[in-house]
Amino acid sequence: MAKANLPTVVGRGLGGELRELRKARGLPLRQVATRLDWQASKLSRMETGIQGIQAADVASLLVIYGITGEERKRLLAMAERSAETGWWEAIGGLSDESRTLIRLEAEAVGIVNWEPLLVPGLLQTPDYAHAVMVGCGVPPADAQGRVAARLGRQAILSRPNPPALHALLDEAVLRRALGGPRVMARQLRHLVEAAERPTVTLRVVPLAAGAHTGLDGSFALFDFPRNRSVVYLDHKLTGLFLEEAAQVAHFRREADRLAEAALSPVDSMALVARYAAEHERE
Repeated sequence: MAKANLPTVVGRGLGGELRELRKARGLPLRQVATRLDWQASKLSRMETGIQGIQAADVASLLVIYGITGEERKRLLAMAERSAETGWWEAIGGLSDESRTLIRLEAEAVGIVNWEPLLVPGLLQTPDYAHAVMVGCGVPPADAQGRVAARLGRQAILSRPNPPALHALLDEAVLRRALGGPRVMARQLRHLVEAAERPTVTLRVVPLAAGAHTGLDGSFALFDFPRNRSVVYLDHKLTGLFLEEAAQVAHFRREADRLAEAALSPVDSMALVARYAAEHERE
């Protein structure tokens, strides 16, 4: 089950980086906690992602670990973002997997997302996201919160140092008019605008490619500054996080093969714009 690997996946973030720094310097957890007059359990919870991490606590740890310069600035910025991204904890109806996914997106420096059926969640408009929830049978009581969470996730793309997002999708996604032609047209126009950002790359695998390696489902691959990469597989009832090196390497090869089958970014945008115009005429 996916929940069994949630603690280790959460550790891919800031807490995991701090743990790796401590271990690299050969410092026992209790020794570091004693020097800061902390309970050892506090540092343990921080490193495993169970407890939130304040920027002041990170600054104290970095002094002990001898981290200065740009690396210090980066880790303190992660701590500040970690405090800001706690918004999702107040949203009801989110699974543990969804909350972990949001944390991973917030800490990643690179994201590769393949979607054969839907527009990637990080690039969905509110109306399109709502249409997805309705179409998938999400109870009305939960739909609003899930849409809000999906839109909240998108804030990472407009922060000062956003992750590099490489979105790959099948041409069939552009044809399926979720929410009706007008909603779909606005969604596709939004894709074009999003792809104009220097950190967002959007590529479409054309129907002419025929059978290809991505037909068996979507996946997202997250890269981090220090920690191991993580792959997320989504399912209607749950989600699965993969972090073994062989597993991640498999999906990185899958992403490369999909990119080889995809149109260029320029041709992809032209195709998206063409479908947007077609939906507008309907």
